[in-house]
Amino acid sequence: MRLKQIVEALLFASPEPLDLRRLLALLADEGVERKELEEALAELAADYRLSALELVRVASGWRFQVRRELAPWVSRLFPEKAGHYSRAVLETLAIIAYRQPITRGEIEAIRGVAVSSSVLNTLKERGWIRVVGHKEVPGRPALLATTERFLDDFNLDSLSQLPPLSDVEASEPLLKSPV
Repeated sequence: MRLKQIVEALLFASPEPLDLRRLLALLADEGVERKELEEALAELAADYRLSALELVRVASGWRFQVRRELAPWVSRLFPEKAGHYSRAVLETLAIIAYRQPITRGEIEAIRGVAVSSSVLNTLKERGWIRVVGHKEVPGRPALLATTERFLDDFNLDSLSQLPPLSDVEASEPLLKSPV
């Protein structure tokens, strides 16, 4: 079997990242073991080392993407501008990412200003945050946390890959939006 080619084809054809579980399910009829699949993924990543594309692992699985340094040319294919987010949206997202799970009131205490519903709605509509529960205090406020989509869009495999908070606090603007 040409496992590496099959995995490559699956990853190219998929509109979203594929995790090991999903890849193994797609290859179930071939009796592929997890170790074999991991080896095929590692070989593919090595094969693309010098290519314009790279195989990367993000929170929701594996995907091919154009190398970051080639983005200025590729972006010419897509004339619409990337979304620009207000400072309030990006500050709120950063607070949620670094302090999750967190309530709206706790975000407001950190920012020193009220968090408008439109800010939270923007983050929810983008798929970057979600309600993960409710705090056991009077009023039971919603607890907010980031999603796998947030990690994927910011090209992260896990929250541990976020830059140190000291670097974020020193940067201007607080976070740069990838899309």
